Amino acid sequence: MDKIKLVEQEFTNKKLPAINVGDTVKVLTKIPEGDKIRLHPFEGVVIAKKGRGTNASFTVRKVSYGEGTERVFNLYSPNIERIEVTRKGKVKRAKLYYLRAKIGKRATKIEALEA
Repeated sequence: MDKIKLVEQEFTNKKLPAINVGDTVKVLTKIPEGDKIRLHPFEGVVIAKKGRGTNASFTVRKVSYGEGTERVFNLYSPNIERIEVTRKGKVKRAKLYYLRAKIGKRATKIEALEA
């Protein structure tokens, strides 16, 4: 058991912001193009988190040109350059799958967390 924790510590020592369900985030991923590596942003609302340790992942949903798009990211993936939290959200659910049925501003409007 200790050997597994040691291996996980090696991969989980990456500095990441605290992201929660309902937050609007911008995830910058590395995309190889020929001999260069380009950063591609994906900005949307975190609708789900699952797993723990090196298996942790989160789902980001955005609506672009009226079409909803979801993408699942592994939290400790080497392809993620950085994660920027654009806006904190205040929600009462662990999973926001109900946003799939919403369209327009209702799909992205989540009350900001008052600090």
